[in-house]
Amino acid sequence: MRRPIRYAILAALPAAACAGGSHQEAAFVTRLGTDTVAVERIVRTPETLRAEVVVRVPETWLRVYEVRFDDAGRPTAMTVSSYDPATGLEGEPTETREVDLSEGSGIPFIDYVHWPFELMVERARASGQDSVTLDLVTGRRPLPFVVARVGENAYTARHPTRGVMDIEVDREGRLVVLDASKTTRALRVTRQPTIDISGLAREFAARDAAGKPLGELSGRGRSTTTIAGAEITLDWGRPLKRGREIFGALVPWNRVWRTGANEATHITTTRDLRVGDVTIPAGTYTLFTIPRPDGWTLIVNERTNINGQAYDPEHDLVRVEMQVRELPEVVEAFTILAEETGDGGVLRFQWDRTEAYLPFTVVQ
Repeated sequence: MRRPIRYAILAALPAAACAGGSHQEAAFVTRLGTDTVAVERIVRTPETLRAEVVVRVPETWLRVYEVRFDDAGRPTAMTVSSYDPATGLEGEPTETREVDLSEGSGIPFIDYVHWPFELMVERARASGQDSVTLDLVTGRRPLPFVVARVGENAYTARHPTRGVMDIEVDREGRLVVLDASKTTRALRVTRQPTIDISGLAREFAARDAAGKPLGELSGRGRSTTTIAGAEITLDWGRPLKRGREIFGALVPWNRVWRTGANEATHITTTRDLRVGDVTIPAGTYTLFTIPRPDGWTLIVNERTNINGQAYDPEHDLVRVEMQVRELPEVVEAFTILAEETGDGGVLRFQWDRTEAYLPFTVVQ
């Protein structure tokens, strides 16, 4: 049912992009698989940047960001204007607000929007360093991104909680591809010629009105990470917050939780793992949890290929305690990460503003 939207985007592309000189015009298209999540039209001069952005999550919204730069090329302020996507940019803004960009890097962080990443890479290139940390402006606390050069035209950008994105740029340092497949969002952003944002906004709004919005990003998560010689594969359902209160409400305290959605969450390790004084032998298991406000219990169960509601404590291999902390920002989709640390690894469960985590080592 979403294929016509892809065709609509292709039909909106003009024969040639406006480029060259001090005026640059281009677009970014953000997709999750074959679904279009956001489209951005960017017009840049040495003094200003105008970004027309339509985002489809959870329903279509349309905004224009107008950034002013100082003589050194640093962003100083931004005007954000919201529009009714059903009428496009031809109507009057429904809301306009000013954003001070004088703190941190001056580069804003906007969920699902990626033109700031081009500014971020430009700043990293200009520094002449292999790695820089840039504090992006969020309206609350700064969000530190680590941008590292990994090739002639290749960079990585590490989000503080979501993971690492791979970024490809052209010879002028302009963003060509942003691949977030290793992060909790799994989005892919590509540069294209300029696009008619108003037309797309009206198309997306019409689909919303017909009861066919894109909705929040969802699906099944899967990752494989090698830690100290152990290949650890995680497979889990990714339920979405959807504006709901999660822990203590949707997920009750002190009860066994399926720890995801649909099929049970699975973990496979090719080597024995050591958690405290407990050893988890190499193999495949299902994971369940008991969330509590002050800590979680992780349950490693020997039954596999089951639905998350088919938990049977008779098959428990081990139960271990997890620590919890508050995240600096909301994680919309439930996420499980296995990350390497200096002396082993850590298993992280993230959703809403909560993270439960468990350090482990690999038995050599």
